[in-house]
Parts: sequence; C-alpha cells; structure tokens
Amino acid sequence: MIILAAAVAVLSLAFAVAYLLVKDKKASMGFERNIKDSVIAVRLLRYAKPYYRQFILVGFLLLVSVAYEIAAPLLMGTAEQMITDGAAYGRLLAVVLAVAGTLVVSMAARYYQAVILQRTGQKIISSVREEVFAHTTSLSQSQLNSIPVGKLVTRVTSDVGAISMMFTDIVVNLIKNAVIIVGVLIAMLVLNWRLTLIVMAFTPFVVLFTVIFRKFARRAYRHVKDANTDLNTFLSENLSGMKIIQSFNCEKRKKREFDARNGRLYRAKREQMFVFGIFRPIVRMLYLGSVLMLFFVAAKGYIEPPGFLGVTVTGALVVSFYMYIFRFYSPIQNLAEQFNRLQSAFASAEKVFNLLDLEPDLKDDEGAVELTHVDGKIEFRDVWFRYKEDEWVLRGLSFTAEAGETVAFVGATGAGKTTILSLICRNYDIQKGEILIDGVNIRRYTVASLRRHFGQMLQDVFLFSGTVRSNITLGDDSYSEQDIVDACRYVNADRFIGRLKDGLDEQVRERGNNFSAGQRQLLSFARTVLRKPEIMILDEATANIDTETEILIQESLEKMKNIGTMLIVAHRLSTIRGAGKIIVLEKGQVLESGSHSELMALRGQYWALQNRS
Repeated sequence: MIILAAAVAVLSLAFAVAYLLVKDKKASMGFERNIKDSVIAVRLLRYAKPYYRQFILVGFLLLVSVAYEIAAPLLMGTAEQMITDGAAYGRLLAVVLAVAGTLVVSMAARYYQAVILQRTGQKIISSVREEVFAHTTSLSQSQLNSIPVGKLVTRVTSDVGAISMMFTDIVVNLIKNAVIIVGVLIAMLVLNWRLTLIVMAFTPFVVLFTVIFRKFARRAYRHVKDANTDLNTFLSENLSGMKIIQSFNCEKRKKREFDARNGRLYRAKREQMFVFGIFRPIVRMLYLGSVLMLFFVAAKGYIEPPGFLGVTVTGALVVSFYMYIFRFYSPIQNLAEQFNRLQSAFASAEKVFNLLDLEPDLKDDEGAVELTHVDGKIEFRDVWFRYKEDEWVLRGLSFTAEAGETVAFVGATGAGKTTILSLICRNYDIQKGEILIDGVNIRRYTVASLRRHFGQMLQDVFLFSGTVRSNITLGDDSYSEQDIVDACRYVNADRFIGRLKDGLDEQVRERGNNFSAGQRQLLSFARTVLRKPEIMILDEATANIDTETEILIQESLEKMKNIGTMLIVAHRLSTIRGAGKIIVLEKGQVLESGSHSELMALRGQYWALQNRS
C-alpha cells in the first residue's frame, strides 16, 4: 500500500507540472468560443422540446437500467451471506432469480432507451439539417462567395452529426454515469460509511487526473480534427485538379505534400492514443488501489479483530463493496471522455448557430409585392455598385433596354459586364441609383418572384448528378413530357439527346463530365426555355463550345431572341452583331452605345475591338 501511495503521489506531481507547462491558450487550440455553453444548451433544447414526452420516457428507462447497477451488488452480497450462514436452497435461488430478473429488466430498458433515442435524435437532427440548408440557400451571392464550400458542407454534415451524437448518446450517458456514481456512493455509505471513506481514499486523485486528462484530451482532439480537415481539403482540391497534376508531371511533388499531411494526421492520432493510453491505466491503477484497500481492511479485521480503525468487514460486505468500487470508477472514466465529446458537440453546435445567425444581406423590402407580369423593359438610372469598399465597379451607369430588344455588352475584363447581369436579377444590391423593370424599381418586388421571370445561361454550365430530364426540369414535376420535348427541340438539344442510349433518362455524371461543353450549354438553353422567361441573360454562354455544336447553338440563340428581352455578354463579337443595341463599357461607364453599323461608323472603341478580333 505504501508503494502504491508513493506511485500515486509521484504521478500527481508529474501530471501537475505537465499541466502547467503545456497550458496553451484556448484560442491557440482552436477552442475559442463566443457563445456560452448555457446559451447553446437552451437553443438546442428548442429542437428537443417537441419530443419532451419521449425524453421523459427515456429518463424513466434510464432510472430502471441504473437500478440494476445499484441493486446487483446488494443482492450478490446477500447471496454470499446466505451461503455463509447455510441458508436454504430455495431462499438462495430466490436471490439469484432476483438478480437475473433485475438484469433482464435493465437490458430491456436499455434496448428501448436506445431505440427511442435514435428515432427521436434522427428526427431532431433532420429538422436541424433542413433548417441549416434552407438558411444557406437564403444567403446572398456575396455571402456565399465569402464562405468556403467545404465549410458549408461540414456545417450541414459533420457538425450536425456531432449534435446528433449529443442527443442520442452523450447527454444521456453523462446523466446515467452521474446517477450511477451518486447512487453507488449512497449505497456504500448506507452499507458501511467508515469502510466507504477508507476505500474512497484514492478518489481525490481520480478527480485530479480527470481534470488534467480533460485538458490533454481536448488538445489531442483538436489536433486530430485540424489534421483531418487539412488532409480532406488537400484531397478534395488535388483530386479535382488531377488532370493538371498529371499534365505538368507533378505526381511526385504532390505525393510528398500528401505524405506530409498524412504524417501530421498520424502524429495527431498517436498523440490521442497516448493520452488515452496514459489516463485509462491510471484510473485502473486507482481502482485496483481501492480494491487492495478493501482487501487489506477485510484481512486486517479477520486477523486482528475488530479490524482496521475499528471497521469490521464481513464476506458479504467484501462482495458488495468489490462490485460497487468497479461501478464507481468506470463511470468516472466515462464521464471524462464524454465531457470532452460534449464540448466537441457544443463547438459544432456553435458553428451551426453562427451560420444560422448570419442574417441574409439581401432580403425583400418591407411591403414588397409579387411580380406577376413582365413586358421586359429594363432601365439603369445612375447606378453605382462596388463589391469592396472604395472599389467602384459601376460608376453612375445609365442605359435602357426596350421590351423584346436584344442588348449586348462588350468591354475589357473588369468593365462591369457580368456585374450588370447579376444586379438585374438582384443577386446583389446596388449602393446608389435605381434599376427598373417596366418602369418599377426592382426592390418593390419580392426576390423570388423577380427571378422567376429571368432565364440565365452562363458560360460554366452546372449539371447535377441525375438524368438529362432532371437537369432540364430541376426536379419540378409540373412540366409534362411534351413540354420537355418541345423545349429540347426549340434549342436543338433534341438532336444529340436522340442519339443517347436512354434519351432523356440518360445518366449525368458529376458536373456533367460525360457531356461536351456544347451539349451542356444546349441543356442549359432547354432548361431556360422550358420556364418561358420574359428576360433572358447570356453571360459568355457561347464561349468554349466545340465545333460540332457551335452551329446548333447559334441557331438556338437566334430562336430565343424572339422569346423576350435578351441581354448578352460575349467575347465572340460575331455573336452580338445582330443585337439591336450594343453597349461598350469601360470602367463601369457607358463609352459607346448603338447598333453594330452605328458603332462601326463611329470608328471608336467598338471598331477597334472588331479590327482586333
């Protein structure tokens, strides 16, 4: 016992010194927190509130399952006393059956508790995930551009998953272990309070080591998470750019970079295993120390009555206390680990709430109405716009596009062409001036109803995994088969779709990489025409197309000009020669404006661009 006590003292001193030496600031460990745990807990309870009946039932089942942990040692101690006293077989059998019955009831309670928690937890997390996704779609383009896509994906998946573990596992087990510890301690004190105080002599050291362990475990968790995120980011980027890596023969260098990140993750994992590899054996050692203390007191009392410090220990007490000691130390170890998991879940919840608390900077104005009909006249009046402070992209821009007119914008990179198209759809809000549709400021209309009248065809066509049909309809089942066929025929997409093995049901791989650039563009045209927009926007939609489909696309554009107002940005000047109005931009201002022939006659900037092309 003296050797054990000396070992505990040395370990306590060593860990205390280590705790002080590596006392990192929380911010350096990535655990800076802006929302208090109590606030996070209250907000999480809002999601659990509709299921309070289920949680009350889980609480009752938890008490039933804990009852076995408390009652079993007492029953086993009673059985041992009966054997010692030579009790009748029937009475002994009754105690054994009581133990078995308690065990069966406890196992049944645990099973139904787990089932209820999983079902309820998944319902809660499903609602959280839906809320996060819906809120993300409500953010403006500028807000979405400022947040890495990987971070948004993590919020909806990993962080919400961590919250799920809190509802289905962590909190319940924290409560369960706390109840077991209190229940076991009370039962031991009732049985023999003097013996309890003696065998619990190592408990203060358990508390000390647990506090120290929490710090090192949290640090190890953070290192693993950071290293894992770094490796996933590297893989995502480099797998997407593998074609470039192979083209420039960079495989060996990228392999070295991967090895460095993989090595960091390996070291972080090893650190985590080391922390747990130290803590668990120490708790085990303290548990064994308590057991040895129990046996020492029992033996002392048997050899030299009335025993150690006047405590007399019977065989029944030894059995009961032996089982109680195990039930006391095991939850303590679990509590330390579960508390860190709870902190990790709270950290994930805080990240989710930070996203949910991000107010969309583009919202419907008060009193905004639905836009039900559009003739197609567009007017910019002294419009000023900037993405960054003091960096104006548009400077007092004014122009008018009449209903049904085709207007093209040309100019150098950064002149503001694409910005104009984004502002019309109100992807961003302007700082000064007015943008009007049919003579009414677009801010008078709800954003959703405004965008419903636009059809956008961009250079980088995004196709979703699914089928050709689902990419044209975007999951809207209100369109008939004939509507889809007519839209495809109108833009000449039916010519290549008809050659596909499954036609409209042909599978589309990630980002549509099993289709050519021209085919993807024709599908975007069909997607737009299907919705019958009054205003169409083409932003470099004819760039990077293959020769095979270039003629089809040009024919499609000519047809679509008859649908309504069309705004075009194109580097290919041949695409815009037939436009009713061509606006030449320079540094966010109108430099020239007119038809192709009028601008050529001016022999200005447009004339110079034509001669260079």
